[in-house]
Amino acid sequence: MEFELTNRGGEEYAFQHKEGEHVDAEISWTQLGDVMVVEHTFVDDSLRGQGVAKQLLNRAADFAREKNYKIEAVCSYVVASFDKSTDYDDVKVS
Repeated sequence: MEFELTNRGGEEYAFQHKEGEHVDAEISWTQLGDVMVVEHTFVDDSLRGQGVAKQLLNRAADFAREKNYKIEAVCSYVVASFDKSTDYDDVKVS
């Protein structure tokens, strides 16, 4: 699944997947210097149970790695993922 980087204005960004004009999956954050403050992950009911939220988080983590950013988890899904896995230790704010 491909995700498009979107600037929502100012320091607000998201990776989104759209079906037509409908956003059916996204992870959004506020960029504060070199820190991505991830506030929200959304997956439409039609995509639930397919690992889409993890794909979104992985894309955001890859973006953080590419840009040498860190991720501060505010979103409950991201907080839980950071707690369960060491896969993101290199990008999470400690």
